[in-house]
Amino acid sequence: MRKFFSSLACLLVAFLPLAAQSNPYEIDDDCYIYFQQAEASFEDFTSDEFDQNASALQLAALETGDDKALTLYYVLMLKRACAAGRQGDRGELQSANKKVEAARKTLQVVAQEKGFIQYYYYGYDLAQAYYFNTNQSSSAMALLDEMYEIAKSEQDDYGQWQALRFISRLHLEQGDALNARSYLRRGLEIFEKTKDPSLRRQSMTRMYCDMADTYSIADDSARLFYNRALQSSKVHLDTLRCVYYGALVAAYDGDQEAYRRNRDYCLEDPSFDTLYQTGDELFLCMDMILRGDAPSRELLDKLQQSKQQDYVGRLSGKKGLYEVAYYMIYKRFMQLLRNLSKVNESRLDEYTGRYDNFSLSRQLQQKDRETVRLYRLAAILLSVILLSALLFSFVHIRHLRKDRKKDEERIEALKVADAAKTRFVQNMSHEVRTPLNAIVGFSQLLTLPDGSFPQEEKDEFAEHIVNNTKMLTMLLDDILNTSAMDSGNYRISYEEGEVHFICRAAISSAEHRLQPGVQMVYEPDSEIPFTFQTDPRRVQQILINLLTNACKHTPSGTIKLTSSVREHQGRVTFAVTDTGPGIPPEQAEVIFERFTKLNEFVQGTGLGLSICRDIAGRMGAKVYLDTSYKGGGARFVFEVPVVPPTENM
Repeated sequence: MRKFFSSLACLLVAFLPLAAQSNPYEIDDDCYIYFQQAEASFEDFTSDEFDQNASALQLAALETGDDKALTLYYVLMLKRACAAGRQGDRGELQSANKKVEAARKTLQVVAQEKGFIQYYYYGYDLAQAYYFNTNQSSSAMALLDEMYEIAKSEQDDYGQWQALRFISRLHLEQGDALNARSYLRRGLEIFEKTKDPSLRRQSMTRMYCDMADTYSIADDSARLFYNRALQSSKVHLDTLRCVYYGALVAAYDGDQEAYRRNRDYCLEDPSFDTLYQTGDELFLCMDMILRGDAPSRELLDKLQQSKQQDYVGRLSGKKGLYEVAYYMIYKRFMQLLRNLSKVNESRLDEYTGRYDNFSLSRQLQQKDRETVRLYRLAAILLSVILLSALLFSFVHIRHLRKDRKKDEERIEALKVADAAKTRFVQNMSHEVRTPLNAIVGFSQLLTLPDGSFPQEEKDEFAEHIVNNTKMLTMLLDDILNTSAMDSGNYRISYEEGEVHFICRAAISSAEHRLQPGVQMVYEPDSEIPFTFQTDPRRVQQILINLLTNACKHTPSGTIKLTSSVREHQGRVTFAVTDTGPGIPPEQAEVIFERFTKLNEFVQGTGLGLSICRDIAGRMGAKVYLDTSYKGGGARFVFEVPVVPPTENM
């Protein structure tokens, strides 16, 4: 039936006298008709309809000299190759990849020759989508990196923007909001600065919606980018995305009327199912939660998108459905662990593959034999060429020894990487199990029949669940921050920051971690506000880490945060002092190494202080343990320059 309607539509187009008025590609009218017919059937492998129309398009383009129509012919051939690869068997994937690559390169050669550079980059888009849909995400990412580097070398703003947009979408699909946000910001910067007319004509609604998706629905930044998406909406799909996001915001804010209006608009739109998979199931879950009913786990399991899972978890938690909130948090956490496991496994496979490819042991033995053979040859050479032979042998032996040393260093690096991986897995297994067990235990208590516990105890159970959930979130944040810094995607953004506001905000974020009877105070050297150029969020992040660390190790007494603009000239000096057991001076640098914990019985990944020092280094700041402090406990000092280093601006 679908094929029948497709053919009928094509016949109508062929007989309409005003076909040229609906020709968005501005190509020859006959070519456009053939293009429409071929595009409608490129996924149909049950007939030769595509081959006939594609051949007719190519012939008509050559006869009329329509270069754009000819380029579109090669676009169709790439789409055909991608469709064949998606529908083929897994065992034929390598052959399908070669056909896709051949079609992509042919399209890009033609697009460059004919001057249609947009189709050059479109070839990358089609190929990366094929790789992602066939579970070859690493190949998709590598292709987009290649696209970005080429566009960057050509100083092509449109190509760079497209590559960054596609890369961010891949990270979003994998639940990696941190890296997605980094690439989206770079794309927005290019769009704001460019003078390229083809880029300025692009709709930014999708990009703003993607940027909003990198934040939680309760975050002000999400609302900011949602408003920008509304302002930039140009076409129908843009409006649909904005209405969908508006429904989520309205439901979370409790605006029932706005939620129902936006929900009905989405459900009545025929494009909604294509734009948002499992969108119907999401709205069904939201309707139940807003009524105070818990959706079944069968329904919750249908939500495959990480953003939908996160939203349902937050909405149910806000509405007091703690069992649903816990279940969605558990699903998201396990999904993140699986993603981390896949990343580690792929890296381990990469190291193992390199090790096998090098065949280091065999190479070392072979090079030793070559050295002996060279000495023997040198001994029997004629006297007239003795000097040149000895010189050649000497130079070659030096190269062999250098190669051997490099190979030995590679072996040692592999051993170190394996030991670090083992240490990480053991540490994370222990750290995750403690809060996860607490969440499971208290959640089970909340599911007992009414009357089993008084409401005060139930509220206490819910608070334990929230606290342990925050603990899990902190563990994952440490891992993601470390990964972002290792990959070079961690950015420092400078703006004005006020010292007292930063300190009080840090205390507000950390004081819930205090042990019973412990106080946390802020003592500035002056009550006069002091504003300086820095990254307030990074400064606050470091202070929160230092205060949280102090909370873990201070069972009684006081934790004090101080600030001073006079202690070190040209720097704002923050200090966190506790009344805990203290730290031996000889351990002052060891504690800043990754996965280092002086007390294995205290909760944490051993990454907090390492992250503090890494962030501080990027800001031109310093974080260190004050070994001269004699007041009992420990004193950590954080010095931030009043004027940021020029290279970091």
